[in-house]
Amino acid sequence: MAKIDFKKELKHLYSSSAKAVVAVDVPAMNFLMVDGEGDPNTAQQYREAVEALFSVSYTIKFMVKKDAGVDYGVMPLEGLWWVDDMTKFSTERKDEWKWTSMIMQPKYVTAKHVNAAIEAVRKKKNLPALSKLRFESFHEGAAAQIMHIGPYSAEGPNIAKIHAFIHNSGHTLSGKHHEIYLNDARRTAPEKLKTILRQPMT
Repeated sequence: MAKIDFKKELKHLYSSSAKAVVAVDVPAMNFLMVDGEGDPNTAQQYREAVEALFSVSYTIKFMVKKDAGVDYGVMPLEGLWWVDDMTKFSTERKDEWKWTSMIMQPKYVTAKHVNAAIEAVRKKKNLPALSKLRFESFHEGAAAQIMHIGPYSAEGPNIAKIHAFIHNSGHTLSGKHHEIYLNDARRTAPEKLKTILRQPMT
């Protein structure tokens, strides 16, 4: 049984240069999602969301492998971040942030898989965020992105590069700040973390 690496198949979206901002067109894809608010470093509901997302995603992976004979790697954690007034979005006031944590699900995954996986996980673990989890399509469209290497706290200059690229190319910022976490922060030194920073534009 061949194992599909969707990060390679979607390399233009899940890999990027760390030196230059690039424009991408992000198609509609299906995601498991959990919404919340508060500082991701301290908010209990953020940790609960991440645990539920990965528990259900891995359960789905094994269901699809059994049902469809398709093996694939679970995709990385992603996050959408915003505040009600984006002109006041600040990395210094993370307690004001709202977020959607999410993991992309391959085309083989159906709502039936998701519902069955949630029930299977619920029988094994009492995860508070399971009841908040949803499965839906997300279409980002035109966006600009760059690879950030280093701690999350040092993302500021690269975010500024993205915004300058968007303005200089005659576009305007739209949608929510998007991050894709290519490493497990619990097992990776901060200076080696790889994060794709993405900003939709119109």
